Amino acid sequence: MNTADLDPTGPDPHDRTDFADATRGLVDRLEPCVIRDSRGRTVWDNDRWAFLAQDCPDTVHPSLWRIGRLNSEQGLFEVVPGVYQVRGLDGSNMTLIEGDTGVVVIDPLCSREPAETAMELYRRNRGDRPVRAVIYTHSHGDHFGGVHGVTDPRTVAAGECPVVAPEGFMEHAVSENVFAGPAMRRRASYMYGARLPAGPEGMVGFGLAQGMSHGTFGLIPPTLTVSATGQEETLDGVRFVFQLTPDTEAPSEMNLALPDHEVLLIAENATHTLHNVLTLRGALVRDAHAWAASLTESMRLFEDAEVLIGSHHWPTWGRDRVHRVLTEQRDAYAYLHDQTVRLMNRGLTGPEIAEELTAFPGELGRAWSVRGYYGSLSHNVKAVYQRYMGWFDGNPAHLWQHPPVQQAERYVAYMGGADAVLTRARTSYEEGDLRWVAEVVNHVVFADPTNAAARELLATTYERLAHAQENGTWRNFYLTGAQELRAPHGERRPARPGFSLGSVDMIAALSARQAFESLTVCVDGPRAVAHRLLLRWEFTDIDETWTLLLGNGVLTPLPGDAPGAEKPQATLRLARGTLDRILAGHSSFTDAVHSGAIRADGDTGVLATFQSLLEQPGAAFPIVLP
Repeated sequence: MNTADLDPTGPDPHDRTDFADATRGLVDRLEPCVIRDSRGRTVWDNDRWAFLAQDCPDTVHPSLWRIGRLNSEQGLFEVVPGVYQVRGLDGSNMTLIEGDTGVVVIDPLCSREPAETAMELYRRNRGDRPVRAVIYTHSHGDHFGGVHGVTDPRTVAAGECPVVAPEGFMEHAVSENVFAGPAMRRRASYMYGARLPAGPEGMVGFGLAQGMSHGTFGLIPPTLTVSATGQEETLDGVRFVFQLTPDTEAPSEMNLALPDHEVLLIAENATHTLHNVLTLRGALVRDAHAWAASLTESMRLFEDAEVLIGSHHWPTWGRDRVHRVLTEQRDAYAYLHDQTVRLMNRGLTGPEIAEELTAFPGELGRAWSVRGYYGSLSHNVKAVYQRYMGWFDGNPAHLWQHPPVQQAERYVAYMGGADAVLTRARTSYEEGDLRWVAEVVNHVVFADPTNAAARELLATTYERLAHAQENGTWRNFYLTGAQELRAPHGERRPARPGFSLGSVDMIAALSARQAFESLTVCVDGPRAVAHRLLLRWEFTDIDETWTLLLGNGVLTPLPGDAPGAEKPQATLRLARGTLDRILAGHSSFTDAVHSGAIRADGDTGVLATFQSLLEQPGAAFPIVLP
């Protein structure tokens, strides 16, 4: 690898420790490492990263090239006897703990097909062991979405395979994957470079992993909740000791120790990169102070751990090295939190603080484990500022600004028109002031998205910015923005027909309350305000009754009957699975009535009105264009 461009004050480019750790314990590989679904569609292709074996070109930051090479290692690995990991078959790791009669699976990847393939790889080397328990370490979809590839709801319901998760898991899994899912998925297509070609000019990974699979996403609700740090459970004869870490990398997350194996699984609270305090795809702002404190607690609780493993990246062996990595990670989050707050209290705003805190000092600056491959100091300090101070920086000029298009039109007019702006921007481009070029030419594009010269200059600027980034998600945002600027109409995929909130598997895992609450954010309030609807829902197979009240443009799910004397306009009797199929877009409310899947008493036209007031979440809204 060409290391000439690495920071001479940073980590040692000749240190091969991570490369030795990433391949240690290899049992078997998947050859070829390409996974397809039942229709033959490729859902994961790890072989597309073969180009990373070559020297790093000028179009990629050498440090990002390095982490991509490490992340592309794939196969079944023995961590210690009885503890295995499958890495490189998806964006996350699957950990397998051998028990008395079978195996406990921790974090069953992003989707079903890679999870099934991971189990096949494990079993062909370790025997056909049944899955006796599943553990979700946290509420992000890449750590539970493949659960149907390792077990099934019937086995779980029969008590043969408990599903273990931290307190608050379902609440946060729903809020992120259903409530805000459409907007997050659109932004995630930028963050993860989903539409970029793999190669030195395009996608090279995003630091935390090389990509995310695109298979069948599902969820089986937990049957055993971890509600306290120190809680101990024995699963298939294996002892697990849990540490709750809420409001860290995820709002619902936990670490776990295997005391009889001297292994600590740190979930996603410590990886071989600086993580995100606020992920660029969007999420709740995380608490960097609590994150650092949780790692301090981990080191105290599990000080005897000889091996550190996680939900991403490769293990660390040796008690001293485990302590060092955890210390580096803890101090990174503490430093960025404490120094942001210090400068915030001096009166600096988020962007100003980001210009002050550009690198970690001392030993942290020389640690590979806290490089900004996934999170960055720049956007993390802005997130800390946002957590405490919100979107407003206190300047009255920023209190009531015009929205982007109207702002852009005024800026361009004040600067003498598009041609004048582009002339000056090209001069700045030649001078290398790419951040400023992106700022001003973006105004031209928003003022007139048909301006081909502006779009091309902005796309080229984004590409040059991308090629310099050590942070994989920044690179992917820049390159995806350039790609869409060069598309004839930007990102304009056809809308999905009908109404859909996600997969049947995901929706079926929700409680009835959660399923109805997922509809509350789809109501077109301005249109709905003209209606007052009361619908009674009787589920014939789960013995639950719900009433949906629509009034003042607000949908309110109520358990049982509506309070007071107001009577429902219609009563609907249906199996819960019927609602799941409707919310997944496989049917509609009115079609279900016509087919008899919903038996309705009263005014069935009310149901059609209700359906007409639901807005399909957007899947391809514009980002780099207005």
